[in-house]
Amino acid sequence: MSRSTKNKNRFKRVLLKLSGESLIGRKNGEPISPDAASSLALRIREAMEMDVEVAVVIGGGNIIRGAVEAGRGMNRIMGDYMGMLGTLINALAIKQALDSLNVDSRVLSAIAMEKLAEPATAGKAIGHLEQGRAVIYAGGTGNPFFTTDTAAALRAAEIGASALLKATKVDGIYTEDPVKNPRAKRYARISYAEALGKRLKVMDATAFSLCMDNEIPIIVFDFFKEGNIRRVLEGQSVGTIVS
Repeated sequence: MSRSTKNKNRFKRVLLKLSGESLIGRKNGEPISPDAASSLALRIREAMEMDVEVAVVIGGGNIIRGAVEAGRGMNRIMGDYMGMLGTLINALAIKQALDSLNVDSRVLSAIAMEKLAEPATAGKAIGHLEQGRAVIYAGGTGNPFFTTDTAAALRAAEIGASALLKATKVDGIYTEDPVKNPRAKRYARISYAEALGKRLKVMDATAFSLCMDNEIPIIVFDFFKEGNIRRVLEGQSVGTIVS
């Protein structure tokens, strides 16, 4: 795809964290909706057309969650590996949607799957990003007991991302659940230490700590609101910044 000669945006390279639930169909609840995948792909393309390098980490919660299955009696380690495979299915769905938009992309997996994905190494990812390709990470960290939020923080550090963009359906981090308490207030900015101390549920503690150690700002925002991805990349005040 075409790339402009100069990046005038706040960020040059970002890591976008998407939940598996973002692929669920709104009307019929199907685990992977072509329409939902297409919507995600359009927003990724919008970011890339701003001359921003985009890597994506996708979750697998629309298919299976290891921690949830462990609570039902399944072995936690096996459940987590099943969840990692679920993220590969989701990554392929996003790649297919990007292909349909003529956006060049590569799937990189922490779990060896030679016919479907390349190994998730920093060198391969950076090489693809510099060539103008989107990178879609699958397989989490490749290890049980780690969430895909932690995988996102790890990959952001590996590729030297300017920011980790946490895509949600709400417009930032609140003092309380805004659905349960309409008086809850949104943070415009909060420190890593405050996020950890307040045990904010938007990301797990390991992910917050990794970003803090590597000085990677986290921006939590409503990814699905029209134009928001552009506003974030331009440096407008959108969502909540954890820094």
